[in-house]
Amino acid sequence: MLHVNEYHSIDLKKFGGHKDEVNCVALSSDFEMLVTGCDDHRVRVFNAKTGKFVCKLKGHTGAIRSVVIAPNSVCFASASYDKTVRIWRTRDAQIIHILNGHTKSVECLCFSSDGSKLCSGSWDRTAILWDVEKGYALRIFEGHDNLVQSVSISPNGQWLATGSWDHTVRVWTLYSPDNSDTVLVLQGHKGNIHGVAFSSQGMLASCSWDKTVRVWNPKTGKPIYVLQGHEGWVQALVFSPDGCYLASCGDDETVRIWDVVKGECTKVLEGGTEFAQSCGFTPGGILIASGAAYTTLAVQPAEQEGTVNADVPDNSGENSQ
Repeated sequence: MLHVNEYHSIDLKKFGGHKDEVNCVALSSDFEMLVTGCDDHRVRVFNAKTGKFVCKLKGHTGAIRSVVIAPNSVCFASASYDKTVRIWRTRDAQIIHILNGHTKSVECLCFSSDGSKLCSGSWDRTAILWDVEKGYALRIFEGHDNLVQSVSISPNGQWLATGSWDHTVRVWTLYSPDNSDTVLVLQGHKGNIHGVAFSSQGMLASCSWDKTVRVWNPKTGKPIYVLQGHEGWVQALVFSPDGCYLASCGDDETVRIWDVVKGECTKVLEGGTEFAQSCGFTPGGILIASGAAYTTLAVQPAEQEGTVNADVPDNSGENSQ
């Protein structure tokens, strides 16, 4: 059980070496690897614990829009303005597959919980589900009236959620006992959807530039909570491993932690969060927020103070690549 009220900011760490604006960052579930995507068409890999630069990956011919690491860290993927998705093998940083299918910039990615599938969302208003091992498209999802900005596959592999600039969230059935193929359209947001996430308890959350976070029942499409408090666009959100809490970060320079059971904000983290554009929980419950300037902020319960700070030294200015 997470003791959210004991969460506090530990330190602000920077990883230098980028030659252009950093658009996206991914942290492996074991907190060992960091991957960034940049406007200079390059994907960069860092050792998160030592802070050292590992390698720079070339191949994309457009800005990198999204990066994501498989749950088992065996591979990771990058999406680009060049309309392609690339899957890279972690151990030697070699390309496994180049996935072609989108007709415009690819904006978002997510792996399934077992790492066997990858989903991508694009400016072409579609999402595509890919077979990671074989490198081909399994299914194309059409229906949004604007770009698909966020995608998430439920932990049980039953649903895919897509968030769009058409202000809607769609929940697509990937698997059902009766092989039904259904889609629910969730309406209520008044701005572009910038993030969607499933919880281990079966809930779905979405965040929007309308400054709200909404929690839904993905089976029925019915809203559970509208969480208000952010004073700027909400950029990203993530559930805690136990599914009881939800973290969101916004342009108001805060990271907020919400009690999903009660539907209320239990903690507002400020100071050093001005760059935060994505967030994630480690399996042990440590919350990591990261931003486009490639700044990482770690927050954790007070009784664990010092563990992350000791493992991630300030490495700004080193390994310029």
